[in-house]
Amino acid sequence: MKKITRKKHLEMRLQSIPSHPKPKVNLEQYTTPSIIASDLVWNAFSLGDIDGKNIFDLGCGTGIFAIASALMGAKIAVGIDVDEDSIDLANEVSNNLNVDNVKFIQSDICDFNCGFDVNTVFQNPPFGSQRKADSGQDLKFVNKAIELECDVLYSFHMASTEEFLINYYADNGLDITHIFRYSFPIPKIYDFHTRDNQNVNVIVLRATL
Repeated sequence: MKKITRKKHLEMRLQSIPSHPKPKVNLEQYTTPSIIASDLVWNAFSLGDIDGKNIFDLGCGTGIFAIASALMGAKIAVGIDVDEDSIDLANEVSNNLNVDNVKFIQSDICDFNCGFDVNTVFQNPPFGSQRKADSGQDLKFVNKAIELECDVLYSFHMASTEEFLINYYADNGLDITHIFRYSFPIPKIYDFHTRDNQNVNVIVLRATL
């Protein structure tokens, strides 16, 4: 597999990754747009966090960050998600794209244990943008990344929680080096949605342990 060397080419490849086949409201499943995923992974690559590294995508959904990392030269990219439908589709997509350095595991992230070094973690967890019941789920993912002792973490959060998160990261030994800002589109896919589309302001915190 030839490594991708241009950001636009990465975005074009990621456009072939479909949305969640059967989105489940209790998992707050929203597909990360290819333009956002390619931008973040390209930035991570530029910062030395992808090439030759062990990459983990927690709550990977259909695998966009794991696949993108594999396409950008990761040593191995591993996606973990509790949803069997998403994992099945992620495996199908990676096979269709001939990506051979990626692996997908069905597991609750809280139950997942890793037997080798974790260099970089990507995660776009439920962060309660639409349902208060999901509020705070993102911290469970942050705590798992800390448990895995990753070198670098890229984590999505609601922009409105930035001040709280800066303090939370500091209190838990994470050093925030970069903050990436995106407008994240939320399509009307669940019964409780009242708008056809809504854009939510999110941040991605890059932090080192």
